[in-house]
Amino acid sequence: MSQASGREISCLGDSKYDSQQGVKNIPDSKEKEVHEQREIVRATGVMSSATLMSRILGLIRDIVIASYFGADRVTDAFFIAFAIPNLLRRLLGEGTLTASFVPVYTDYLIHRPDEAPQVVNVTATVAAFLLIILTAVGIAFTPWIIELQAFGWVKKDPALISLTITLARICFPYLFFIGLVALAMGILNSHRHFLAPALAPCLLNISIIACVLFLSPKIYPPIVTAAIGVFLGGLTQLLFQLPFLRAQGIRFRINFDLHHPALRRIALMMAPMMLGIAAFQFNQVVSRFLASFLPKGSVSYLYYADRVFEFPIGIFAVALGVAVLPSFSRMVSRGEMEEFKEEVNFSLRLILFITLPAMAGLIILRIPILNLIFQQGAFTYHSTIMSAQALLCYSFSIWAYGGINVLSRAFYALNDVKTPFFTAIVAVVVNCLLGIILMYPLRHAGLALANSCAAIINVALLTLFFHRKTAGLHWRELISSLLKVALAIIPMSLATMFIERSYSWNESGHYMVKIPLIGGGVIAAMLIFFLCSYLLRNRELRFLWEAMRSGRGRQGPSSTHRA
Repeated sequence: MSQASGREISCLGDSKYDSQQGVKNIPDSKEKEVHEQREIVRATGVMSSATLMSRILGLIRDIVIASYFGADRVTDAFFIAFAIPNLLRRLLGEGTLTASFVPVYTDYLIHRPDEAPQVVNVTATVAAFLLIILTAVGIAFTPWIIELQAFGWVKKDPALISLTITLARICFPYLFFIGLVALAMGILNSHRHFLAPALAPCLLNISIIACVLFLSPKIYPPIVTAAIGVFLGGLTQLLFQLPFLRAQGIRFRINFDLHHPALRRIALMMAPMMLGIAAFQFNQVVSRFLASFLPKGSVSYLYYADRVFEFPIGIFAVALGVAVLPSFSRMVSRGEMEEFKEEVNFSLRLILFITLPAMAGLIILRIPILNLIFQQGAFTYHSTIMSAQALLCYSFSIWAYGGINVLSRAFYALNDVKTPFFTAIVAVVVNCLLGIILMYPLRHAGLALANSCAAIINVALLTLFFHRKTAGLHWRELISSLLKVALAIIPMSLATMFIERSYSWNESGHYMVKIPLIGGGVIAAMLIFFLCSYLLRNRELRFLWEAMRSGRGRQGPSSTHRA
């Protein structure tokens, strides 16, 4: 690795970590602990900022799709078509490949840095080969995959099945591109570079928006333009990563050494992790399958609700999960188990501090938010109400998904993939049973509620097994932090309820009123929450503030090399 690329290893400040020299200049225990916590906060900040941009573009993308196509049969077809390669991407790419690659690669960077480039080359070669095969097989078997996913349409609407097959085949190459993007993400994250992988999804959203806006008047059926946008979005995301990989000194070479020990370690972790890290995606597949038996638009109602629900999850929960894995892996690799357990507790307190107020705000403001974002054109007030029913039920589990992202990464850092695998299986079974029970009395909202219950059971089991394995949870600190957060949420909720009741949310348009009302109200509610947390002496708020101050204070010459 060149000297310049060595300086650019961290986009988060003075990480004191170098891929050639491993760990250096690490302070004593307490200072080291604070150092790692600040690194986690900074990494989460970088991920959250980039993810916020991506989510905003994602919402604009969905606004465009909702405005052009509404919540009807053609959007149902596109969402199911895109969901299939997207699910495989999360299972085989971003979900399992990244999470299994980071601990192994980090171990090589610390203990055997000379062999680290070979690990990258072997993994990239095998991954590309398998992704090509999987993409080709997926395209060939698309009709059977679609009929299984949307079984309720087979006899009811054969034309819709045919359209979905066409869209899915256009989308399928996205799996190949994004699988390699996931590997690039694992490499860059291991070098503590988080910005480029987090920005990449912006390109997907921009691509879909551009294709729908400029190509839909020229192509029939117009919904095909959204699938073309998916294909181009995957390609541009992959190309975007290459300069950042070169800046880290990464040079890819074909290497088919199938007996390399790192490849075996990654494969052994990936096999059970495919389900362990992707319970949410499996549950979404179950929900879409069951929704195909419900009235038309049910798949779209779940999709639009899920898009709003994933906004805070992506910005905070997923960002924190990505940020903590390299830190957890380094501490376990160095044998610093007490520090590791402390960081897990800190991350859990931090995710509760962030997600619980987000849950309260989303529950109260679900109709105003959906009205502001989607209600225009073909997306009617009825669509808003139906989507809000699902969003209410999804929102109960925001904190649970945050906990899953932290605890599953803790198990992966410990090279334990069996426990998350088991808890995910339990969650999938619960989701299937509750979905079947609730889908007819509560319709699509029952499917969303089943999903939330499954997530809560998943995080409860992960918490129980982690404490049994490590005796590492500090219950008194967790409960104290939880009570303070709950007390701070009460006045914040009163402010959001005032916003919800101060306007009639059944009309489209009027953005000059709605945007300041919702935007200003959300900012005011956040300030109320932070003020109450300050008065309650919440440690997480104090640490976030100190970390931000420290980050600003440490902007020295080294910062000029950050990505």
